[in-house]
Amino acid sequence: MSSGDAGWEERSAVRVVPPVQPRKLAKVPFVELAEGRLQGVVSSGSDIARVYVSSIAAETHNFSCSTNNNRPCGGAGGSYRCKHLKALIDEAVKQYGLERVARYLKVEASEGDDLHFLLQGTQEKAPAAMVFSRFLRHLTYLEVPATPEPLPEMHWYPALKAVR
Repeated sequence: MSSGDAGWEERSAVRVVPPVQPRKLAKVPFVELAEGRLQGVVSSGSDIARVYVSSIAAETHNFSCSTNNNRPCGGAGGSYRCKHLKALIDEAVKQYGLERVARYLKVEASEGDDLHFLLQGTQEKAPAAMVFSRFLRHLTYLEVPATPEPLPEMHWYPALKAVR
């Protein structure tokens, strides 16, 4: 452990890993590799008040895109991915890097490959409410001032050294 990392296990917040490339959060404000899916929230191109919850499952590469209140995206269907899913893939690669996203989705990809063409899934329904709820929760933590003191709601996470 370097001296810059000292004491991180005693804080209630973990340092955020910087993105591989800089990205604009206006189009895709939330992207994560979680629950066996690449998932996130994508802003609508036509309505500033509307967002889409998009996801791509690992292994099967089946995808889902709907509004946060479960109305289906009109641009996705069959094996055709909509522009929201394409934006999600692009921003995930900027955030995590091609190698990490491809490894998580269980697809063979090398530098220079276009991940869009390697994913051959079809449309399936996926839970949008959970992803949107995680996004809203993520937003609340952005408003919490940085402090070395523990956050009561995060108290159930054990300290790293306490687990052996």
